[in-house]
Amino acid sequence: MNPIALIVYGVAFLTAPAVCAGQERIDIGLFSQKALEQWEEKDFAGQTRYRLVEDAPKGWVLEARSDGTASGLVRELEVDLEATPQLNWSWKVGKLPPGGDERTKSGDDYAARVYVLFSVGPWFWDTRALNYVWSADQRLGETWPNAFTDKACMFVVQSGDDAVGRWVEEKHDVREDIFKCYGIRPDTVGAVAVMTDSDNGGGSAIAYYGDIYFSAE
Repeated sequence: MNPIALIVYGVAFLTAPAVCAGQERIDIGLFSQKALEQWEEKDFAGQTRYRLVEDAPKGWVLEARSDGTASGLVRELEVDLEATPQLNWSWKVGKLPPGGDERTKSGDDYAARVYVLFSVGPWFWDTRALNYVWSADQRLGETWPNAFTDKACMFVVQSGDDAVGRWVEEKHDVREDIFKCYGIRPDTVGAVAVMTDSDNGGGSAIAYYGDIYFSAE
């Protein structure tokens, strides 16, 4: 089974600790402070190697190396999207996976993805995912249902190899992007995940992730 589908069905949001309203910034991943203890690894097709490394000029970041493998890191935390809808992070791709049609099962590999998971009902199977991806060849702004499950929407925010080897800063309005994919604006998300994978097409991929946080603006 595809890793996206497993995460969608396997994360229990209803027990995630709630974030107090009124905060203007919610930290999700503080890799710059060498903090990984609140992230849980989920293996799907072998293990992508995640570790904290120093990378100038960012300092400490999360490195991910996939060699025909797929595993992700998940942080469960309920975030109020009405108060803090903007998801912020930085990332750098060191190596894109082998080319393939990312809209198909055989090509569903990405050097880097950051995604949010949210609930549309009371049961665990009511979970949906919005995947922000660094695509090898799809156009910026393109969206489509994941090849394995329509419970996950792929959203291209970086594309191609022009920026490979460089840090890129991202800021995205999660509620509005979920609306583009699903036609709804949820009040909360229950988890954030990162994943670097190359299991479907084989080969390898390398990426680096900076701090991840939600903000009001």
